[in-house]
Amino acid sequence: MSAPDTFLNRLTEYVSSAVDEPSWIAARRQAGAARFEALGFPTRRHEAWKYTDVSRIANGEFALPKDAELSAERFDALRLNFDAHRLVFVDGLLSETLSDIGALPDGISVEPLSKALIDNHEAVGGQLGRLANVDFSPFAALNTAFAHEGAVIRLDAGKVIEKPIYLLFFSRSGSPVMSHPRVLISAGANSEAMVVEHYVGEQDAANFTNVISEVFLDRGANLTHYKLQEAAQSEFHVSSLHVDQSRESNFASHNLNLGGALVRNDLVCDLNGENAETALWGLFFGQERQHVDNHTQVNHNSPRTFSNENYKGILGGRARGVFNGRVYIKRDAQQVRGYQSNANLLLSDRAEIDTKPELEIYADDVQCSHGATTGQLDENAVFALRARGIDEQTARGLLTLAFANEVMEATRLPEVAERVERAVAGKLPERFNLEGLVEVSE
Repeated sequence: MSAPDTFLNRLTEYVSSAVDEPSWIAARRQAGAARFEALGFPTRRHEAWKYTDVSRIANGEFALPKDAELSAERFDALRLNFDAHRLVFVDGLLSETLSDIGALPDGISVEPLSKALIDNHEAVGGQLGRLANVDFSPFAALNTAFAHEGAVIRLDAGKVIEKPIYLLFFSRSGSPVMSHPRVLISAGANSEAMVVEHYVGEQDAANFTNVISEVFLDRGANLTHYKLQEAAQSEFHVSSLHVDQSRESNFASHNLNLGGALVRNDLVCDLNGENAETALWGLFFGQERQHVDNHTQVNHNSPRTFSNENYKGILGGRARGVFNGRVYIKRDAQQVRGYQSNANLLLSDRAEIDTKPELEIYADDVQCSHGATTGQLDENAVFALRARGIDEQTARGLLTLAFANEVMEATRLPEVAERVERAVAGKLPERFNLEGLVEVSE
């Protein structure tokens, strides 16, 4: 039996248990399954996957989750502890017990995708799959075939939500399972929100998560989006985030990857209106044999749009990182500014990075730059810190964190920043300031 057939058999199992599913969902599910069957899993012969081998996913035996049971103790041990409107999913299934939406302002809704699907929500039918359709990738087709749970967030024009919206996807240890969450965010004109997608797994989890997020920003909408990925070291995580920006909208992405055996992130931003702005901040940290692949594409489809992308990779052990960033400027999209940077720090001789920044420009009145660097810790800087009485391990941790400081400074949520700092450098003395350490390391 081929790998696609194995997954399609799981789909048959799922569909047979589905009830009260609108006909349009069934039709899209069928289209996703047909496209996935035609495409199969990508191989390294495909240009977009030449550095990433997904055979461990293709050959894996992943069951469908059967329940969302999780004790409060296990939940509290790994969640972010901050004041937010919260939806919690356990192995891809909604946990009503652990979720806490609280009181939402009028004109703002946060609901599970399963509820929106059953209600045949017009917004879901009109927007789901519009940005990430079944042709985007085999994983997008697979997600479309299995999509059942996730979140739908809607903001009416002019609405501002003060507290973050927290979407927690918790992965349990035990027999491997797969989940295919879908997140849909629609922000009306001049609305504003912060959304945190958090993927975290128990230490021995070995699951497969395949998530798609679609974001629609109307004129003047402002969205800050955090993705904190802390999957267990034996998990597989594939995701794609697609953003449609109207004029004068503002989108900020913080893509922070700390876990996972094999991770692939696709991020596509379409700047479709004048004065739309996007900022992409990324940090990927790999150790042992982790593999983290980031593909980004920013499409300047309108004049007078602005993008700034800054991704940093930190790799130790035999970890491998991939960065492929593409900035596309459409013909006649004049007075565009687009900047891209990828800097990488290798902490061992066996770590590896493959980086490919790209610019594709069809207009002549633009300001653009792109670049990539790769290096190791400066031993002179390590010596300088040790001369101050700091032990070697702490000195290296501090300098590693100083390398990430530019991305960390953009991270405005202290709870998220602390998770990243501890993963990268361990628990450090609070008396050190990173700005001074940046000067020492230069």
